[in-house]
Amino acid sequence: MSKETEKTVNIEENIEEKNSKKSNKKNKDKSAEIIKELEDKLLRSQAELINYKKRKDEETNRSIKYANEELIEKILPTLDNFERAIALDDNDLTDELSKFLEGFKLIYTSFVKVLNDMGLKEIEALEKPFDPAYHQAVMTDKEETKEDGIVLEVYQKGYMLNDRVIRASMVKVNNI
Repeated sequence: MSKETEKTVNIEENIEEKNSKKSNKKNKDKSAEIIKELEDKLLRSQAELINYKKRKDEETNRSIKYANEELIEKILPTLDNFERAIALDDNDLTDELSKFLEGFKLIYTSFVKVLNDMGLKEIEALEKPFDPAYHQAVMTDKEETKEDGIVLEVYQKGYMLNDRVIRASMVKVNNI
């Protein structure tokens, strides 16, 4: 081979080598970009999974917290009936009936304790300011001796299960 052809071949080899290096650099850059995108997607997927787990845990805790709500709502009329029976004046009753009423009161107390242990709380209403979130006004009256908007009488007790109102108190409100 002549020197000129050798130079031409060497120049071509150098050009090919440079092009190959440029190509390798481009491939490395592309690969690094793809890796970065995949890492970003992985981080996002992990964050979504963590958020999903948190939401499911909160939903499960909420379900557990209020699992007895439907049962308690169905029991409340029975509780009301207990209270009506206990409200009887036992001064005029015979001894046998007084003993029966006393036993009835013990059953009621036990019943209320179980419901309280389940998270049921009575909504205080009598002589309290009317709050539509907790009270349902079924009547109004005018008593000059009381403040405006004060609950005068409770017709039906209201209850909360944990922090949720499951039955509002039916009340009479002072409206001056």
